[in-house]
Amino acid sequence: MVNNPELYTESGLDLSLDIKPLENPEGELHLRFYLASGEACAFPATGIAEVMQQTPDQIAPIPNASPLLLGTINLRGRVIWVADLGQFLGDSVALKTDRPSIPVIAIEDQEQIIGLAIDSIGEMDWLDVEQLAIQQPPADTMAPFVQAQWQTDDENKMLINLLNPAKILRSARWAS
Repeated sequence: MVNNPELYTESGLDLSLDIKPLENPEGELHLRFYLASGEACAFPATGIAEVMQQTPDQIAPIPNASPLLLGTINLRGRVIWVADLGQFLGDSVALKTDRPSIPVIAIEDQEQIIGLAIDSIGEMDWLDVEQLAIQQPPADTMAPFVQAQWQTDDENKMLINLLNPAKILRSARWAS
């Protein structure tokens, strides 16, 4: 069966590929995402427990809860809160929840976990964190959670805020 050449071709296409070695990336892996206002942010991959798409009916609203909280979801048998990250960070644009699915990033630190609803998921980026710095002062409401910033290399030259998930989880802002 392994010697059967028909397994390696389909419809006359030559599937013999020139396999290139994997690049050895430098730095740490980060997930880029966007808030409702279009603001670009990122989390270090090590602070992310899970990335998922939730339908609005999967997020159970909780009466008399903080306006930051959209409700709760079941994450592998564990009930966790889901919050609008943009509103938490002081974003002026509210997240649209009347759509087929809402991206949620579950961040975890020392067995504490919360789901953060965002507008959209972006790319994964390898970053040398020692080369990052604050290039432009972030908004006052976001500043306590911004570790650093970087600018993309593409034609858009987008400035991305690298957020600290542990500081977000431990913030006193959740109590208000």
